[in-house]
This record gives sequence, structure tokens and C-alpha cells, in this order.
Amino acid sequence: MELSCLIVDLDVKREAPITLLSPENPTPIETVCLSNIDQTVAFPVETIFFYDAPPVKTLDIVEILKRSVSDVLLIPYYFMAGRLDFNVETKRLELLCNNAGILFASATSRLKLEELGNLSLPNPSFRHLILQTDGFKSLRETPVFTIQVTRFKCGGFSIGFVTNHSIMDGRSAAEMFENLAAICRGEGMKYKNLNNDRSCIKARDPPRIMFDHPEYTKLAEYTTSFSTSSSSFTSPLLSTPPISLSKPSKKNIFEMLSFTSDMIECLKEKAMNKCSTFEAIVAHLWRSRTRAVFEDPNHTSSVLFAVDIRPKISPPLPDGYIGNAVITASASASVKSLIEKPFSFCVELAQEAIERVTDEYVRSVIDWLGVNKGVPSTLNGNFFVSAWWKLPFHELDFGCGKPVYGGPVVSGMDEFVLLLSGGNGMGMRGGINVWIALEQEKMEKFLSHVFDYM
Repeated sequence: MELSCLIVDLDVKREAPITLLSPENPTPIETVCLSNIDQTVAFPVETIFFYDAPPVKTLDIVEILKRSVSDVLLIPYYFMAGRLDFNVETKRLELLCNNAGILFASATSRLKLEELGNLSLPNPSFRHLILQTDGFKSLRETPVFTIQVTRFKCGGFSIGFVTNHSIMDGRSAAEMFENLAAICRGEGMKYKNLNNDRSCIKARDPPRIMFDHPEYTKLAEYTTSFSTSSSSFTSPLLSTPPISLSKPSKKNIFEMLSFTSDMIECLKEKAMNKCSTFEAIVAHLWRSRTRAVFEDPNHTSSVLFAVDIRPKISPPLPDGYIGNAVITASASASVKSLIEKPFSFCVELAQEAIERVTDEYVRSVIDWLGVNKGVPSTLNGNFFVSAWWKLPFHELDFGCGKPVYGGPVVSGMDEFVLLLSGGNGMGMRGGINVWIALEQEKMEKFLSHVFDYM
């Protein structure tokens, strides 16, 4: 895919980052025990928002953000100024609430926003607009939260965030961004109930693993494949800083596919039985990608995706739970079955994967992860569909209007497919954009299949 503009080093001048500290922090240092689910997703998530020039020229978004973070946000979110640490004895990651601070950087660009072209298109060079956490020597030195504000020549600006997924899932991160935006607008916190105690989903003693969990890969299998694969998930036993998902793969090419509301309805009708938009899209992408990636019809192809456990478990999670409240679900079938059987077969498998996630299944996953310390099984051609289109990023107003565009900084990892809002964050009203990365030959095959249902 051709990009309108690739940002290079000379286009962005970044000032030296400063450290913002929490005005209130536990003394002595508090250690937060991360859940087994948290342990599986210890990688940075990079998100960026673009804004037109503020209507009031005297508005200094840099100063407003700095004050809002250091004076207000980091009081309830004091743990975001902490650091991850690897406990050698327990072989687990922990969150040290040591007030080491978040990193904040201000930058300027010689470019205008309009020169960047369509901001929703995959553009790995947007990494210049975020303060990445790669390059630190150890976990104890690596921040779990960074912010970069970049002001463009036209007066517009971008805000780039990096958060570590092990601290919070997408819903919790979105609520934190909404809180920060509300503080910047002078309205105070929107979500005031924060619960950072992960013990409510701790493993049972002794563990009771009641199901097979092919959606996760055991640690021994993962570490064997780790040196030869590009898998992005971080092992709980890797004590080095996690690798950023925005590192582009040199061998992959990118595509952004737009599915309009009418196209999605067509897919749902083809499914024969009633299904959700998510189920239809996942099934269709799974089938199309399987045709492109697998050559042996007898191989097994799997699709993985996150399922929110909040409505699934009993007793329910406490109000305002910050930690990861999603587990991985998967659907699997032979390549031959996926290709030869009707589309309804693929949809039914995706639905069954979601329906399997009951309270007992969630508890079994948590116990399994405690015993095996595994990660989502994105190996051997399997892939993970990550749905961002339901997150309210298009509403994020820091006091100068809603964003022109907001979403993830894309990666070059071919085991990830992202579902993003179409129509400038309009969700179903604007359709869904699908971002995918594959090697050239596989991408050509994928594109030859993905729209052949029409």
C-alpha cells in the first residue's frame, strides 16, 4: 500500500523527555501482583490521536496536558508512574508503584497535517509521533506510560500514548484517556472508581484445569519457536523489556480494507443464521486468510480473538477493575473444511468459541496460565483479530474538539489483524476498516479472495 507521506527523522524535532511524578504515592513502595491474564500481554500498546488547530490560539495543549497528568491524573492513577519488575523467585511480572514517573515529550514537525494524507491508513512512520519504550536496559528502567505531543506547522497537533498492556486492557486504557481528556477540559474525572486489586481473578489452589486450551501455547513450546518466529506476545519468563508492536516487518506489506455497512449486512445474510457483525467479519477474514497462508489442506487453521470476561464470571469483577479482563478464545478447523464448507460453518465455529467462554472456562484458563505460563497461540500461521472499532477514541476531546482520527499505531506483525472504525470513528455507521499485514505473495492471494463473496 502506498502511503501519502512517510515521516522521516528530519520531519520531527523532539525535545528531551521530562519525567512527570505522582503527587501522591504509597509509602513504602506498593507491589501490585499482576494476574495470570496480565502476564500474557506484557507489551507496549501505542495509540495516536490527531487534532486540527485549536480555535483559540493561546491554548497550549502541552502545558495543559502536563499539568493535568502531574497534578490530577497521577493521583488516582499513581501506579502508571510505576515500573514492571520480574520476580526471580516467583517467575512472575509485578508492578512496582515506586513513582519512577511517566515520560512526557514535546515535539514539533515541519509538516502540515494535510501532508500526511489519509490518517487512517497504516503508516509505521507514525512511530516518530510517539515516545517509544524500546531501548531501555531493563524492565525496572522502562516506563509503562509515555506521552508525546507533536505540534505541526499548520497549528494542528497529535497526542501519542504508550501504555503497557499488562497494566490495563483496552477498555481500561480508553477510560483513562477519557479521564485525562475530561481533566484537560476542566470537568474532572469521568470514571472515578478505580480498583487495581487483581486478586479477584487469581488462580485456584490447587488448580482445576477443566478444559483443553489450544488458544494458548505452553511456555516450552513458545520459547522453542520464539527465536524463529515474529510472535509479538511476551513470555512471562522474558525479563528483558518487551518489544514494541509498532516495529514494522521488512518482509510484509500493509493493506487497509474498508467494509461498508452494506457489505457487512451482505456477509451476515450469507451466514444464514443470526450472527453479530464481529462474528461475520472474523469468520470471513479467517476463511480468506486461510486460503492465502496455508498450502496443505490437512493442516489446522485457527483464529484467535479476545473475549471480555466481565459479563461472564461470577461473582462479577469489582466496579472500576483496572486489570486485563479479557481472555483469548479460538476457533479451529482443517484448511479443507474452511475452504470447502459453506460460510455458515466458519461463522458457527466463531460463535461456538465465544459461547465456550463461561465462568468455569475463564477459571480454567486462569489456572492453566498459572501452571503453564503460556501466551496466545499465534504461531504456525494462526492469527489474532483485535477489535478496536468499539473503543470510543473518536470522542476524545482534550479541550480543542474531537480528533480528526484516533487509533493504534500499526505494526508489521502478520499474526495481527486489526478491526478499526470506518468513517472517522463512526463505528457501524461508517463501516469497519480492516488492517492486515502479509508477505507480498500471500497478500495477493488474500486480496483475490477477501471480496469474492459479493
